[in-house]
Amino acid sequence: MPRVSVMSEAEVGAGKPRLITMMGPRWRLAIAALVGFVVAAPGLAEVALESDGKNPASLPGATPCWQSEDFVVTQQCAPCQSFQVKTMTECRVTGFIEQINCSASKKGEYKSCRSMEMEARIFWKFEGAMLGVAAVFALLVVCRQRMLDRRALEKVRKQIESI
Repeated sequence: MPRVSVMSEAEVGAGKPRLITMMGPRWRLAIAALVGFVVAAPGLAEVALESDGKNPASLPGATPCWQSEDFVVTQQCAPCQSFQVKTMTECRVTGFIEQINCSASKKGEYKSCRSMEMEARIFWKFEGAMLGVAAVFALLVVCRQRMLDRRALEKVRKQIESI
């Protein structure tokens, strides 16, 4: 088991902390994965805002008619084209839009939406990530078991030699 020592301020400022350099690659991998999840979490805020029906681009100005009125969907949820992604703020949130007509004001607008295609893609990405994580941890378990078996065999061998 590695010893953890107190570092002086000069050692801390000189580069990597000693504790990180003493950690094995498995611990570095685990810490990197945790940091990745923490850093990626703020990106989910846009999806949460979209599911509430509030588009971040529409908050400062006037509210869209579909937030305050009844509406009819005139064009079902479809993927945005490349020029729409660049020009329409609704496309930036999910990459899919639907065309709607508000009943009271008779205005036609576009609204960001979540499609089955997008949901399926997100689901399979999640499943792939979970399979990858499971495979990594299965390999870690196998390596650790082999290491412990080697240690046990070495201990038995030393005990037999001492007789």
